[in-house]
Amino acid sequence: MKRIIYVGFFSLGMFLNACQDKKAILPQPTVVNAVEVVQQNYPWEMEYPAQVTGSLDVQIRAQVGGVLQDRLYDEGEFVVAGTQLFQIDDKEYKVALEKARGTLSQAQAEVKRTQRSYQRMKLLRAENAVSQQDYDNALSAYETAKADVQVAQAGVNDAQINLGYTKVLAPISGIAGKESQTVGSLITAQGDSGLLTTMVQIDPLHLNFAMPGSQFEQLSQGYRDGTIAMGNEDNPDMLQAPNYRQAGAEEVPIYVEVLLGNGKLYPQRGKLIFFDSSENTQTSSIAIKAELPNPAQSRELIPGQFVRVRLVGAVFQNATLVPSSALLSSSNGLTAYVINAQNRLEARPVQAHLQNGLYLVTSGLKAGDRVVNGGLSKLRPGEEVAPSMQKFDIPSAHKTMETAPNAGRSMAALEQVIEASQAPDVQALPATLTKQN
Repeated sequence: MKRIIYVGFFSLGMFLNACQDKKAILPQPTVVNAVEVVQQNYPWEMEYPAQVTGSLDVQIRAQVGGVLQDRLYDEGEFVVAGTQLFQIDDKEYKVALEKARGTLSQAQAEVKRTQRSYQRMKLLRAENAVSQQDYDNALSAYETAKADVQVAQAGVNDAQINLGYTKVLAPISGIAGKESQTVGSLITAQGDSGLLTTMVQIDPLHLNFAMPGSQFEQLSQGYRDGTIAMGNEDNPDMLQAPNYRQAGAEEVPIYVEVLLGNGKLYPQRGKLIFFDSSENTQTSSIAIKAELPNPAQSRELIPGQFVRVRLVGAVFQNATLVPSSALLSSSNGLTAYVINAQNRLEARPVQAHLQNGLYLVTSGLKAGDRVVNGGLSKLRPGEEVAPSMQKFDIPSAHKTMETAPNAGRSMAALEQVIEASQAPDVQALPATLTKQN
């Protein structure tokens, strides 16, 4: 009997030990970081590489030939429209003008002579003292003389214009470039020798960039169906547009900001002035042009420079947002691991696009869904997890960036400093530096 009791206790002990061992080897739920999908308005602020150009780029060409007598501007300086840039030798054009004026005087004298003759013929013809032929000849001579005056006057005007062309004036206000012909060169109105310099207008400046066709389609479609609004009523700053040329200029709901190489914002904002009517088939993009005021004629941005521009003002309405680390990208597209009510993972295909470290989801997720945030490549569908919920702080797309300061010193001041920094004359150096060994 005692033996049976001992065997029973022994069997019970083995069973309990087996249960403990089985419990010890049961898999524990994987601890994962998780966030809730958020839905709210979110600004569209895409950045694009852009090239700065002048709003006008003009070739300054000679309109008459001759010897280039003088250059009257400093290369690279800002000049006002109407400023004389070059002087072409004008001696022969002054002579041509005097000859034209002399021809005009002769024609005017001939008009007076033929007029007197015609008046006499007119009186004589009334008395039938001359033939009709003589009268007609006098009238024709008078009318021809008047026509000759018009021709001679046109010759004077032409000579005056050619003489004026010897003074080459700036057609616009802007930066005058390097001279293409040196003083003393013989230039002609046609051919390469007629190009004297170039000028570029820097107020306003133009920004040329391209938007991918898919983004343009998304923007236009979103605007049509109401999922994207132009401007954010909850944020007045988003609706504020710059005064482009004068106080009280029309405000626009979407504008362009320029990011300088040092990460700061250019003080002025630009407005969109051109969208191409067709998509570039080689780059699958839409060409866009923005106009940027530069009232101080600053050269902080110069034509030819590459910068980054940001479109500001378009707003996604009730956008579904998740961190970029909450979606797994693969050849099959984007996937989110959704945590269901039983804390098991569901692999869900998602349609979304990335902006400022966030995915804006268009399908596959809804507000309140719990999704795994990070370490997605190690997870498997159906796996049980222990979610550690994190706060999902949405960064502001409209970052408050420091605006590039205006030191109050013009480009002319910099040029004066450069000009003053000339190499010293060798004779002015200390004798110890110039002494020959």
